[in-house]
Amino acid sequence: MKEIVFLKQRNEKWQQFEELLKERHANPRRIAELFLEVTDDLSYARTRYPNSKTTQYLNGLAARIHQEIYKNKKENRSRIILFWLKEVPDCMLKHRKYAALSFLLLLMGVAFGFISEWQNENFVRVILGDNYVDDTLERIRNGNPLGIYGEGGSTTMFWAITLNNIYVSFRIFAFGLLFTVGCGYQLFFTGMMIGAFHGLFFHYDLLLKSLSVVWIHGTLEISAVIIAGTAGIILGNGLLYPGTFSRLESFKRNAKESLKILLGTTPIFIIAGFLESFVTRHTDMPVWLSIAIIALSFIFIIGYFFIFPSYLKHKFKGMEKQEAALINLKF
Repeated sequence: MKEIVFLKQRNEKWQQFEELLKERHANPRRIAELFLEVTDDLSYARTRYPNSKTTQYLNGLAARIHQEIYKNKKENRSRIILFWLKEVPDCMLKHRKYAALSFLLLLMGVAFGFISEWQNENFVRVILGDNYVDDTLERIRNGNPLGIYGEGGSTTMFWAITLNNIYVSFRIFAFGLLFTVGCGYQLFFTGMMIGAFHGLFFHYDLLLKSLSVVWIHGTLEISAVIIAGTAGIILGNGLLYPGTFSRLESFKRNAKESLKILLGTTPIFIIAGFLESFVTRHTDMPVWLSIAIIALSFIFIIGYFFIFPSYLKHKFKGMEKQEAALINLKF
């Protein structure tokens, strides 16, 4: 069917639907009937006219009734609990391919930084600065290579580290506005710093020592950076790939979902800051204890951000379709 014929046949019902949305006391059953027809039309339009304004219009129309439903729907659970147990996992599941991309970009940076430092010992000075490298070399000569983590008060260190980490995550996220490229660069550069850092310790046969100490807090901290990078990529892709939506509508939708993911990293940075300030400073702790903390942190990240969302998907499969169809709709 040609698009113009499709428009003439269906336009009247779409107008009825819009008029009903303007009424304060519209008949829910009638809205349900029209909504089902609109979603059917949307499905048809996506198949036949994927890039047309008709499809964009139907997308917006369906979204309006969805918002109306949830605006009036009574929420039985705590909003905060729902956010952590449903909304963040849902967003991560939907955008897990971007999480893989974020991880890959950071890993490439790590490899580049480590290999560059391995081949040229002065590379780390370009990345981390002369002062930091000179101080680290001095600690290595004094037999306390990671003593920096024991310097300063724990509480002061906690606040400084946590706030800095949150700032870094928001900066990576914000660089997604540069059409995703800026976010990708930030992830790669962060990985390069990590690689160069461990490359420095590799030169002095201290690589395993640095890994066992730094990753006590680094497992959570770097994982949260990767997740913040995921949010930044989602934000940028909302501008780059609008699909059937207008570019503005696509950006608004992606911004909402990416902010949820970004906010989901905040508690992780707080825990990472606590570990770095109060636990990592004990650089002589047993290796088995370091490995246990690192393993538990890794299990938490994989469990909450990747396994748990898949579990929810299977558990609640089909529920959203039922709600969208307005079965037993109550205003």
